Amino acid sequence: MTDWTVLAEGLGFPEGPVWCADGSVLLVEIEKGLITRVRPDGSKATAASPGGGPNGLAMGPGGMLYACQNGGCLWREWNGMRLPHGIPDGYPGGSIERIDLASGRVETLCTSAGDVPLWGPNDLVFDAHGGFWFTDNGKSNGREKKVTGVFYARADGSQCREVIFPLDGPNGIGLSPDGGTLYVSETPSARLWAFDVAAPGEVALKPGLRGPSGRLLYTATRGSAFDSLAVEACGNICVATIGMPGICGISVIDPEGRLVEFVPTDDCFTTNIAFGGPDLMTAYVTLGGTGRLVSRAWPRPGLASAYPA
Repeated sequence: MTDWTVLAEGLGFPEGPVWCADGSVLLVEIEKGLITRVRPDGSKATAASPGGGPNGLAMGPGGMLYACQNGGCLWREWNGMRLPHGIPDGYPGGSIERIDLASGRVETLCTSAGDVPLWGPNDLVFDAHGGFWFTDNGKSNGREKKVTGVFYARADGSQCREVIFPLDGPNGIGLSPDGGTLYVSETPSARLWAFDVAAPGEVALKPGLRGPSGRLLYTATRGSAFDSLAVEACGNICVATIGMPGICGISVIDPEGRLVEFVPTDDCFTTNIAFGGPDLMTAYVTLGGTGRLVSRAWPRPGLASAYPA
């Protein structure tokens, strides 16, 4: 895989990378129910053991780590890879968790938004006001599929409410550099949506065929699916793209909805991207199917997080 450096292997379906100032990368191992720290030398250490299926990660106020918890999955073998699917026996539901990295303590912040239960929280992003947006990718079980949306919560867990509904398997989520646009990727449809942020935790929805919606910014073709995303400092949206060889990688889409670059990987289940390094010009990408964390130099700097690690 040209230009990519393998930093760690043997991970249990990794996602949610977060670069830390000491050069390490925090990520989840969904299959193992772990938050793992990958050190610069490639060694691994368990940062927390929430169990279930931890998914997206983001640093929040007070140096606390916030995690989407999908509640766990069943696992199947395909082409030498172990892949998530379905709902396990004893499934407890989804939640948002807050983790004290100093002690490894895991605290559940919310399991619902009013009377709307969380099924499979997937990814989250903090805004400049101390709140965070998160997606719920839902759960599928046989012929049944939960229809879900996008939520907004306060960092202390005192509020959690649904803001956008319905979406088709919402996954990645991010904010434009000025905080005025919320980006959401859908997994099965490989669509990227843009929503105008009207106020903290509020978006200006437009009439649509399925109800109030945002602007359809981009749709991938050729059998792709979209996973998580990260935003560059210039405003481009980098979406982890799932698909067969030649299609999987990182799709870079500008704020006008044009595909400006595609950076291939060799893993059909390219799941997440984050930016790090002192200049934020190193891309860290999780490859779920083969259980690897990889990196490479990136031609443009990423957008700094609201709460750097």
